[in-house]
Amino acid sequence: MALVSAKKAAAAVAVALTGTTLAAYGAYAAQTSSAAGPPSPSASRPIVATSSASPLASPPPSQSASPPSPAAPSSSAAAWPSGPGSASAGSSKGFTVSNALQFNTEDGGRSVALTFDDGPDPRWTPKVLALLAQHHAKATFCEIGPNAQRHPDLTKAVVAAGHRLCDHSVHHNERQSSMPLDYNVHEITDAQREISDAAGPGAKLWYYRAPGGDFKPVIRDIAAQHGLRPIGWSDDSDDWKRPGVAGILQNINRNLHPGSIVLMHDGGGDRSQSIAALAKLLDQLDAQGYTYSFPAR
Repeated sequence: MALVSAKKAAAAVAVALTGTTLAAYGAYAAQTSSAAGPPSPSASRPIVATSSASPLASPPPSQSASPPSPAAPSSSAAAWPSGPGSASAGSSKGFTVSNALQFNTEDGGRSVALTFDDGPDPRWTPKVLALLAQHHAKATFCEIGPNAQRHPDLTKAVVAAGHRLCDHSVHHNERQSSMPLDYNVHEITDAQREISDAAGPGAKLWYYRAPGGDFKPVIRDIAAQHGLRPIGWSDDSDDWKRPGVAGILQNINRNLHPGSIVLMHDGGGDRSQSIAALAKLLDQLDAQGYTYSFPAR
């Protein structure tokens, strides 16, 4: 009965919730989600995407400045008191950054933004960091909260090397938006806290990347409310499928263009092919005159 009451209370709060009350609701959500327990797999084993297709449409080079709009929330998704992601920083909705899904690089020009999901991992993340250092390349690491807690030394190493941190949720639930509002708040804000704690004082989390590209408005709004710019990708390596080094490079080069946000992985499974492909990709990008940037905020 207590669990049913908690869920009814969460639903009532969701209807009345406004941007200015989100911080207070976050504390409530943490308590209720802790009592009920998350309905997703154990945090000790982040899920790797199982979809055969890229969950985000890759905008062609000529349209990269106008990313496609994410789909509307499903009927089972929690209600959220704002519309599609179009608000800007300092808006009346209380967002601290834009809630529009970002597909562009910060520096523009002939730059690319390399991003790595699902880490940190003690076997693969150091290899990624070493390759990036060899090429004086910067990147964004979208970390799973419990992974960062288990390996704070790696999270600190990412920051110390001049790279940026991105929140990638607590449980990597690719159907996150179909869950109640309190669960969505928990997935984003608890991972934000876990990664921040691992990174140490003064470290900043810049972005939020939804597992599986589940960027319904509810997800983007919560992220923006907490200072995290939602970031997508325009160039999917599909390295998690382990198609071979040549296959990973072929996937990247299919959509590679100035301004690309490239999706790769440094955690979530065997990433030996990803590491080998990254080494070749960095050589290629250097030879082609690309520079390394971050996703724009």
